[in-house]
Order: sequence, then C-alpha cells, then structure tokens
Amino acid sequence: MTRIQVGDGFGDFSLKSHTEATVDTAALPGKKILLSFHPLAWTEVCARQMQSLEANVDDFRKLNTVPLGLSVDSVPCKKAWATNLGIEKVDLLADFWPHGGLAARLGLFIDKLGFSERANV
Repeated sequence: MTRIQVGDGFGDFSLKSHTEATVDTAALPGKKILLSFHPLAWTEVCARQMQSLEANVDDFRKLNTVPLGLSVDSVPCKKAWATNLGIEKVDLLADFWPHGGLAARLGLFIDKLGFSERANV
C-alpha cells in the first residue's frame, strides 16, 4: 500500500475510543479529520503528541477539524493512558483488531515492529 499523504482521502472507518464509544467518520460529514498516529501508548514522545492534540483541540475545532489520536493499543490501555495524561476532549482510538488494520490500509503500519509509524494526516 502506498503511504497516505496529507490531504489524501481515506474512506470512512469506525474504531473504538478510549471512552469505549465507537467513533464513525461517516457520522462527521463536512468535517476535516486529523489522524494523528503514534506508535504506542505509555511512551514519552507519544504522550507529548497526544497532549499537544488535547492542548490545541479548540483551535482545531475553529478550523472545522476533528483531531483523533490512533495507535494499535487496546481500548483498556488507551482508557488508562488517557486518564493518566488528562485527555478529556480528544478521542484516542484503538486500531487494535484487526491489529493495525487502519494503519495498514493507509500504508502506515510497520509489519516487522507491529505498530504504526508516527504520522499526522
């Protein structure tokens, strides 16, 4: 799969959030969507990446953009991590099963490592 680039379409998808709700991009018509992939939860750089989304969520909303954090971690892992980081406004999505399915579809999954690369698209 060719790696997705900023501005490329990606089709609709639905994944579980750290809140245990399902986020379905088909339910966001007319919105721009920022997919912020990070390799794994509980790592320092990934934490800063998600905290930056949270700190800037109001600016994204003013731009009609929904920021979403994504990794291959499970919903319970994402939930605990979001609580630890104080994430309350941004959905952290679990691209858990099929493992890294969305990341793979977008050309962002690193097979030999078992997680996605870091990317904002």
